[in-house]
Amino acid sequence: MILGERLQSKAVLWPFEYLGGELIKVSTTLSRFFDYLSEMLITLMTPPFRFKEFVTQLYLIGYKSTPVILFSISFAATATILEYAFHMKLVIQTAALVPGFAALLVFRELGPVITAFLLTSKVGAGMNAELGTMQITEQVDALKLLSVDPMRYLVVPRFVATILSSVVIVIFADATCLFFEMVMSVRHLDYSWEGFLTAMNQFTQFKDFYLGLVKAAVFGAVIPTIACFYGFNTQPGAEGVGRSTTQSVVSNAVSIIIMDFILTYLFSYLY
Repeated sequence: MILGERLQSKAVLWPFEYLGGELIKVSTTLSRFFDYLSEMLITLMTPPFRFKEFVTQLYLIGYKSTPVILFSISFAATATILEYAFHMKLVIQTAALVPGFAALLVFRELGPVITAFLLTSKVGAGMNAELGTMQITEQVDALKLLSVDPMRYLVVPRFVATILSSVVIVIFADATCLFFEMVMSVRHLDYSWEGFLTAMNQFTQFKDFYLGLVKAAVFGAVIPTIACFYGFNTQPGAEGVGRSTTQSVVSNAVSIIIMDFILTYLFSYLY
């Protein structure tokens, strides 16, 4: 009888114990993250700046990532124009509005968001795995013993390089998307090159372009911040590196979606 009561009480308390443990984990992680974020921002605003490491990361993040991003986003652009054409012909019996809406989508969403997701997969995961491996092999501690600030040497150059790379890549991504959308419009929608540009100009404004670049800069700041945080908090072993990389990619993806909603909502007051 007593054993049954104990089992019953444990069964009742178990969900609360589990939730309490998860809340403690989340609060601890958030506390570490905000401490890490404040340290990173202070380091960013104080000299010296590691320019050589910044140039290296700019090459690895920007130059090395551009081909795969432009290749991938070109297919997204063609799929977008075909979907727009199909549904507009189905609903309003004309494809006259396709170029304008497609260009608007490129500037506001397609360019910055898809670029951010691809950078998360290629750059964010790589940053996390690299810093995580350095953490568990005590290379980060070795830097501290050599009086080298890991935040200034490892994080800040990646942070600045990713922001700049993201903005530049989005400019090229927008141009690539518009080019392929123009080709599809000319080939399948019987538009001329001049007709596409005229229709695009009627729907888009310069602020659509630069607000997309603002999104790109914000996403470019989010990716290395989260990736490096999880890298510094990697648990020992190959399993720890794999787990932290997964957590980094998932957290970045969710953060990009949330930030995209927040920025789109704020920008709606400027349109």
